[in-house]
Amino acid sequence: MSLEGKVALVTGASRGIGADIARYLGRAGAFVAVAARTEEVSDPRLPGTIHSVAKEIEDAGSHALAVKMDVRLPESIAAGVAATVEHFGRLDIVVNNAALLVPGTIESIRDRHMDLLWEVDVRGPIYVIRHAIPHLRAAGGGHIVNISSVAAVFPGPGPYTNPRKGGTFYGLLKAALERMTQGLAMELQEDGIAVNSLSPEGRIKTPGSAFGQNDREHPDIDFEAAPLMGKAAVWICEQPAAYTGNLLFDSVVCAERSL
Repeated sequence: MSLEGKVALVTGASRGIGADIARYLGRAGAFVAVAARTEEVSDPRLPGTIHSVAKEIEDAGSHALAVKMDVRLPESIAAGVAATVEHFGRLDIVVNNAALLVPGTIESIRDRHMDLLWEVDVRGPIYVIRHAIPHLRAAGGGHIVNISSVAAVFPGPGPYTNPRKGGTFYGLLKAALERMTQGLAMELQEDGIAVNSLSPEGRIKTPGSAFGQNDREHPDIDFEAAPLMGKAAVWICEQPAAYTGNLLFDSVVCAERSL
């Protein structure tokens, strides 16, 4: 299925993986709503805005819309989806990329950070999907791609020879996102709405993933791009709606399809 003229909404798209997925969707012919909070750069460790990414997509020959959206706020999500449909007239693709990683163990993580992780990493995608479904259905079907992580993969029974601390909460939330992905794939199958998850197989040095170790006064801005995530996301959205309920990894998709 060609993406020419399809409309995609990508959350967390002002930088990192979300920005790269938005760019690749634009290159494939989709019109892209670049959704995130950042309109101006206020921290050198976090370069990029919704406006700069939208301009890149426009300059490359497609159409883009900068959409200010805070996925912690249901009303902001509703307004962002509505603005996308009002501007482009339809909605065919949703990519839930916005996410937050806060380090900490069961004892050290702060209560407010637990709430924040839940709001951004799970509740946000739920609200985005709920507001998008009527428009996807009106378009005759579409694609929802939830961006997950290898952190969601259960490590198996212990004891562990290489124990790690601090990733429990992020992993459990991504596991919840994947369980939701497959549950919604069943719920929405009759509507022709495919729901899949896509994870980078390895760690990608993005502004978000490097933020905690980056020095604000002397920031390392030598970030990595995510071309495999972009290519794999495009390929998923080109598939028929029957391709649904899959938990995918970028390098595997690209290797198997020679992307």
